[in-house]
Amino acid sequence: MNNLTEHLCAAEQQCLQHGGKLTEKRKYVLSILLQADKALSAYEIIETYNTECNEKMAPMSAYRILEYLERMHLAHKINLANKFVACAHIGHQQNHHAAQFLFCQQCQKVTEMPMSTNVYQELTNEVEQSGFQLCSEQIELTCLCQACR
Repeated sequence: MNNLTEHLCAAEQQCLQHGGKLTEKRKYVLSILLQADKALSAYEIIETYNTECNEKMAPMSAYRILEYLERMHLAHKINLANKFVACAHIGHQQNHHAAQFLFCQQCQKVTEMPMSTNVYQELTNEVEQSGFQLCSEQIELTCLCQACR
């Protein structure tokens, strides 16, 4: 079994565990994200889907699918760029907690890195001491990757 097939099988199991289902269209969109070497916009995903499947996907359908994949912890929205990436922890949800995303502003490459509980707790404390409250466990850092430096 190749890596893509393993990820898709794990994703199906993850959906079942959360009371959901990975339909063929959802699976195909997830496979597009898994094979991408950068974060993709919904319209880039639609374009790839339409080309590869010889079928038209409406933008509303793409957004619903992406929302579902996010809810199932199979994809993440990178808010800095309004783009999406596959979760790096598909099938390992017990390790899924606060994450930081390194986003290359030049080539759009994204790397998901785990954040230790201690670092996250320290950050949360600093934020609260400043009079704020974190609304998301997702931290996004704008960077330049090694290839773009």
